[in-house]
Amino acid sequence: MARTGGVIATAAFLGVATVAVLWGPALYSSFTASPPSNQCTVSTPIAHYSRSAERTDNVAIIAAVGWVNGFDEKGVTIAVTTAIQESGLRNLNYGDRDSVGLFQQRASQGWGTVEQIMDARYSATMFYTALGKVNGWENLRVTEAAQAVQRSGFPEAYASHEAEGRAWANALGGVEGTVSCELTAPDVTTARAFSDRVALDFPGAGFAVEVLESDGNTTVLGIKPTDATDQSLRRLQSWAIATASTTGAEWADLRGSRWTRNGTWQQSNPTQQWANYPGIRVAVRTS
Repeated sequence: MARTGGVIATAAFLGVATVAVLWGPALYSSFTASPPSNQCTVSTPIAHYSRSAERTDNVAIIAAVGWVNGFDEKGVTIAVTTAIQESGLRNLNYGDRDSVGLFQQRASQGWGTVEQIMDARYSATMFYTALGKVNGWENLRVTEAAQAVQRSGFPEAYASHEAEGRAWANALGGVEGTVSCELTAPDVTTARAFSDRVALDFPGAGFAVEVLESDGNTTVLGIKPTDATDQSLRRLQSWAIATASTTGAEWADLRGSRWTRNGTWQQSNPTQQWANYPGIRVAVRTS
């Protein structure tokens, strides 16, 4: 790959087939690779939870909004748990009475216009704003904090989703666990489009996005957080994986630990050039 350099933006982050014919359809199916599932899984030492790529992208938005607004993993856990209960992590345009969106917020109750609420980032921001006004939310049980914001007719319902909410929050937060997605081939995109998504999810965070390499078909971008701590870098890599279905990322690499779009992880020693790179590297199909 030819080195190109340059900062884009600073964000505010045959044989088998023959045998199969002879042996029959059953064996053929066993030798044929399954199509990508477009599913993402968060894995912790004790559990695994899977969601569609679209819903995982919504989780990533919820988490990013939380970090930008100063909330820790507890706050993000509350938000993700709430969205699981309210919408199944889908940005719904319907609900009980006039409830819509990830958090099933109601325009008639002052959450904003329907159009605003259907914007996942706006909706998440409104949730965190309301959570921050709950006195002592940090010390409440997750279901209690969620109920204090939502005022649901089923106040304990959030508890059944707390473990999954915490798993997503911790993995996306770079604390514990991993996020992995198995995705179909990406559409052609641009380096600018990826940079714009970073800026959209992390406004004001000061993440630098730069072009590192390009071979005409694939462009490798570097994303550097303002603080290159291990947790910040794991957080950024998890976000890149969780959003890959929409950004078109082909792989996301952190110091040789590389997720690829077919859902596998590769471990290798990075070249000297990238061994100490203070960020993550992401490849996008650009032609």
